[in-house]
Amino acid sequence: MMPAADERFAVLTRANRIWAVASIHAEAGRLRALHATLETKFEPGDRLVYLGNYIGIGNAVTATLDELVRFRRLLLALLSPYLEATDIVYLRGAQEEMWDKLLQLQFAIGPAQTLDWMLSHGVEPTVRAYGGDPVEGRGRAREGVLPLTHWTSALRNAVQRHPGHTDVLNHLKRAAFTDTILFVHAGIDPGRPLTEQRDTFWWGSGYFAEISSAFHQFKKVVRGYDRSRSGVVVKEFTATIDGGCGFGGPLVAACFTPQGDVAERIEA
Repeated sequence: MMPAADERFAVLTRANRIWAVASIHAEAGRLRALHATLETKFEPGDRLVYLGNYIGIGNAVTATLDELVRFRRLLLALLSPYLEATDIVYLRGAQEEMWDKLLQLQFAIGPAQTLDWMLSHGVEPTVRAYGGDPVEGRGRAREGVLPLTHWTSALRNAVQRHPGHTDVLNHLKRAAFTDTILFVHAGIDPGRPLTEQRDTFWWGSGYFAEISSAFHQFKKVVRGYDRSRSGVVVKEFTATIDGGCGFGGPLVAACFTPQGDVAERIEA
């Protein structure tokens, strides 16, 4: 049974093939190179899903988001009327989830400790990319709610000054699916319905190995980030396409048929 219409999820309709792009981790150069190849292979009826972690880890944060915006506009212009805006989907990754929480840090319990944890898990380059100083952030967190609110507001305003960045980051989906394939960031808990996964999409990568049969009606579950960085692994019911981009490995995109088979794979 398909989930009911829900703004948290993207439904990919009339898809001949679906291209999925793994975690980018602010490697703008690799993303541009991958897009250059993908432009030559993308066909009418294809759909495109980015599987999260666009920002964080790497230093080319703003350039990466600029490239995401540019390529979306290019595809929509080249393939109109075969491609609509809703046929290109951005999923929320762990880095985007942390960034969203960082911009609301003044509401956290123990904001200084929370900020330290986020910085140690890859958020620091994103803070710096938008003009923030982590040392200042720690100081504001100790000073109280109002100083910290001024700090997070400055970061939010900096994002808004980059055309298209807020639009991308404010419209991230938790998952995307066709009738037969489910696309997620890092994992799902096979014991819970899709609508009850919550943070499992970002932090539940450990559950992924437990998927040994079809998850509800989906023939295959595809993810773009593997915390253990075990490489690209395609099995009967699952596919991990994380090549390790951001950690010395390539950026990977895979093209899936409606049956869940990998029709093509590109790397940059």
